[in-house]
Amino acid sequence: MTILLKPGAVSLATLERIYRGDEAVRLDPACGPAVKAAAGRIAEIAAGDAAVYGINTGFGKLASVRIAPGDVETLQRNLILSHCCGVGAPLAPEIVRLVMATKLISLGRGASGVRPVIVALIEAMLEKGILPVIPGQGSVGASGDLAPLAHMAAAMIGEGEVTVEGVRRPAGEALREAGLRPVTLAAKEGLALINGTQVSTSLALAGLFRAHRAGEAALITGALSTDAAMGSSAPFHPDIHTLRGHRGQIDTARALRALLDGSQIRESHLTGDERVQDPYCIRCQPQVDGACLDLLRQAARTLVVEANAVTDNPLVLSDGSVVSGGNFHAEPVALAADQIALAICEIGAIAQRRVALLVDPALSFGLPAFLAKNPGLNSGLMIAEVTSAALMSENKQMAHPASVDSTPTSANQEDHVSMACHGARRLLLMTDNLAGIIGIEALTAAQGVEFRAPLKTGAELLQAHAAIRAVVPTLEEDRYMAGDLARAAELVSSGALAASISPGILPALEETS
Repeated sequence: MTILLKPGAVSLATLERIYRGDEAVRLDPACGPAVKAAAGRIAEIAAGDAAVYGINTGFGKLASVRIAPGDVETLQRNLILSHCCGVGAPLAPEIVRLVMATKLISLGRGASGVRPVIVALIEAMLEKGILPVIPGQGSVGASGDLAPLAHMAAAMIGEGEVTVEGVRRPAGEALREAGLRPVTLAAKEGLALINGTQVSTSLALAGLFRAHRAGEAALITGALSTDAAMGSSAPFHPDIHTLRGHRGQIDTARALRALLDGSQIRESHLTGDERVQDPYCIRCQPQVDGACLDLLRQAARTLVVEANAVTDNPLVLSDGSVVSGGNFHAEPVALAADQIALAICEIGAIAQRRVALLVDPALSFGLPAFLAKNPGLNSGLMIAEVTSAALMSENKQMAHPASVDSTPTSANQEDHVSMACHGARRLLLMTDNLAGIIGIEALTAAQGVEFRAPLKTGAELLQAHAAIRAVVPTLEEDRYMAGDLARAAELVSSGALAASISPGILPALEETS
């Protein structure tokens, strides 16, 4: 199937479909006239006498240097080659696909001035699985993601490298074998390709999708931990959350109630429970995870707008004028990435406290120390809890806002930058850590619930428990556990744990009425 992109109206669900799949991606043919008209306007300016930035001038601090008409193609080629200064590990294929797709969306708005051949080549590369090798580091998030996007553009002119079915190849060779011809860039086309926020935006979207998936799993493991600790479900009463009014909190409490519905464990201590209140990691799940859900939803709204935006410079406006502005500044993306980072950190922090509660016999209401079946001879989940604390601490260190760390670049022409790209890139490691924390909670909660036998948890959590035990068996005695933790983390990050729950229970990333 082919995903049809309608610039200005591409949904979050479509963006996630591009990120998680490998379908062909094409612009709506209705974009054609606007794209051609803008390209025609750029060609007129390039042939004229008036100096217009990025079309017949140098770039950045060199904007005052006039370029002769016969040198325009060389100017664009030199721009791409000189900006291929990325370093570090290449971006993952799914992120590169999203980068190319969001660049298509931006070009399809008809304000960038590229010819249809540029659009067609990006579409064809996506269809044939020819993905540029894009180093992950080198962008400060203004003036666009220059270095990483230059590596994308370099592949289009036959330079640099691409991957085809996971194998790195010289770009020109891979294009020729696929029956594609490298483009010769016309006026402004190189600038249109590299001057944008598509790498920052795609990395932030990837972090968002991964964070929400881990957040869904955290509600499941949090509910399972509540039952394992014989915690009260009274704090999840709907009126409590309606009285406060935050949507994420209301939705999270609703999910926890549904997950715990029908639990024999809960019914067994509705009367005669000697505890007045549970610790906050149990009692305040709606308040904490709900606030994080609100942050993720707010970030999602920002990133959908940005994915549909025109973010290069200068722009061809509706009256035919070409005006230089600053849409390449990725401050909205940087702030959204910082929000996502805070949410990731807090979801993991409260989950880690539930892990600590369950392995502590002073707090776990009758569970054995470290959930070991023969404590002393066996250490049980003692060090799994330590690992969860290590992962939580790493995420705390990475949660510092990246957006406040601007530094002047390009001879002070670009004197305030967003730091969006590395602010978004860190989300990938943070979500890996979060999946590890939630995976460890899954193991501790599943083990804890088993100690409550013959009492059983509710139907939904029994399904989640079965999903956990399908990949990691009960800990009967000490064993090599690194593989257990890896499989539990994969259960979270793959979405399999969330998929074990009936549809409609876990809150969506986009608010529904």
